[in-house]
Amino acid sequence: MSSTLVWTSVLVYVVVALGVAWRSRERGPGGTPDMAHYFLGGRRMGGLVSALSYSATTYSAFMMVGLAGLTYAGGVGALGFETVYFAGVSLVAIFGPRFWAVGKAFGFVTPSEMLGHRYGNRGVALATALVSSLFLVPYAAVQLAGVGYLLSGMTDGAIDFTTGVAVATVLALVFTFIAGIRSVMWTDALQALLMIVASTAVALLVVVSLGGFETLFATLADEHPEALTVPGSGLFTPATFLGLTIPWFFFSLSNPQVSQRLFMPASLKAMRRMLLGFLCFGLIYTAVSVLWGFSALIAFPDLENSDLATPTLLASTHVPPLLGVLVMVGILAAAVSTIDSIMLTLSSMLSRDVYAVARKGSDERRQLWVGKAVLPLIALLALAFAELRLDLIAVLSVAASTGLVVTVPALVGAFFWRGGSAAGALTSILGGGVCVVTLYISGAKPLGWPPGIWALPVACVLFVGISLLSTAPRQTAEAFIAAAERGLPWRR
Repeated sequence: MSSTLVWTSVLVYVVVALGVAWRSRERGPGGTPDMAHYFLGGRRMGGLVSALSYSATTYSAFMMVGLAGLTYAGGVGALGFETVYFAGVSLVAIFGPRFWAVGKAFGFVTPSEMLGHRYGNRGVALATALVSSLFLVPYAAVQLAGVGYLLSGMTDGAIDFTTGVAVATVLALVFTFIAGIRSVMWTDALQALLMIVASTAVALLVVVSLGGFETLFATLADEHPEALTVPGSGLFTPATFLGLTIPWFFFSLSNPQVSQRLFMPASLKAMRRMLLGFLCFGLIYTAVSVLWGFSALIAFPDLENSDLATPTLLASTHVPPLLGVLVMVGILAAAVSTIDSIMLTLSSMLSRDVYAVARKGSDERRQLWVGKAVLPLIALLALAFAELRLDLIAVLSVAASTGLVVTVPALVGAFFWRGGSAAGALTSILGGGVCVVTLYISGAKPLGWPPGIWALPVACVLFVGISLLSTAPRQTAEAFIAAAERGLPWRR
């Protein structure tokens, strides 16, 4: 595909998205931005915008590049893997109203700040922020790598990988600086609509060009029967599948760039609309991404890198060039929406829960300045990590979620166990994080199980065991849980 056509389409997208971002600007009380307005949209986001933004942030380059590539390499097992994540979204129905209620009651800006308050120890907030930073930077890098592979693959190398990564980094920085989360959410809404419409239409077109659904699956059954068997074509084993899916099931709770959005809806009604809209979006986008992987397997069965499945298909004769660049822009937009959300979440945690701890008494204005100042640093770290070009995009994404899943016991305990202590939370988060890093660096697999299986049980044992041996802040726990319960729909 012509690099001129690709650059032109990217330029048009940038102009439109910048216009949307600029129009979304809003000031806080007194005409100046504050932490809640910059990072949470003033806690007044509507249901439709929240649903589209939540979808664009969650379904990033991982889907149309990563999940399609995983389907190409692992067959139908990839669909099972993503279905488990989809089931995990049910956690939002349980924890979403509670996050929203305590956020309103105590003015929380970050999930780590919430944990620090609940356990009466700012060290818990600091540990959560640092562990999140450690594992979210690689996840942001995955999105950048997705854009690099996309632009490089579609232009047959005319646009190199590094240029694609740099483009996504600059766009994410620009959107975050214009108006914080409001510009991110409104550009996300635009991007989500583009993603779902373009990818679905072109996926159906590709299936038709390959002979229709019946012919597509008949060809798979004849030429690639292993792709339609459970657990899949060699990539998946029971242990591998569990190692990938357990962290993915808790994604909506463990990933702070996602759970932070539970503070943002204007009401519980808006949150309900957000969840329902996301579920509809996710069902369609999952089916489309898997179709892309299967279609690429039939059309190009000998790709060296399965993450090039979607770019190769888009640049082929199966897709008209104009429709191909439309889908490409949708994938680029999806990746950028995830990157800028991660950058905003990490900057809010570093300013609110790291800088504020180090500089006691710092006001919100200073914290906001620090949050904006660290955005370029986060972007550069992600860019440097993306240049390493490590492994499959889908596998790297899950590796990041494996590290983040160690925060889940402390999060669950915050709302449901008054006996959970600060010592237990700290030990589970830091000890679990060290365990995950050690397993990945050493390559060790105790009992033949990957880190994705070990992370959560280790964190649970540490949290429960140390909490039972230490003193919990009962009064703080009672007030926190009471505030969470008051916000539930059936209690209101």
